[in-house]
Amino acid sequence: MLFQNGRLKVRELEAEDSSVLVKWLSNPAVLEFYEGRDNPFDLDKVISVFYASGDEEVRCIVEYDDQAIGYIQFYTLDDKTKEKYGYGAGCENESIYGIDQFIGEDEYRDKGIGTLLVTSMTRFIIDDKKADRVVMDPQTRNTKALKCYEKCGFTRVKLLPKRELHEGEFRDCWLIEYRK
Repeated sequence: MLFQNGRLKVRELEAEDSSVLVKWLSNPAVLEFYEGRDNPFDLDKVISVFYASGDEEVRCIVEYDDQAIGYIQFYTLDDKTKEKYGYGAGCENESIYGIDQFIGEDEYRDKGIGTLLVTSMTRFIIDDKKADRVVMDPQTRNTKALKCYEKCGFTRVKLLPKRELHEGEFRDCWLIEYRK
């Protein structure tokens, strides 16, 4: 287990989690903002995307009251991504992490668990990984997620036009950050 905050636990992904990832990543409510409703996952796709060796992401399952309810991953930004986000000159020596997450179980959304998750993960990355910043790039139309992230202390840094190919079109995203 990476950390626990009350009833919330975050642990690294295990082989037996593949079936729950298939369930979540074939749910249109999850896919609306994560991967796309035109891009559902089956077991082969989950294995190739989430269990590939050599990836830099630390992939995790989110549990609440000992039930798997969602997914979160974190990773250090590589130099190319830092530059794309505008963290070039003056930021070369900064430790910048990215995170991506979703609540996969419908009945656990809109209950404050996402806020608890993002706040807890951000604190873990700042304190345990010694990060200077934590960043995300949610789609501009994902207003519910943006409200959650801002409640967690993230601020909008800049608009990333046509950043993400999603459901057949390039979507604008916000670069948001949390600073130590």
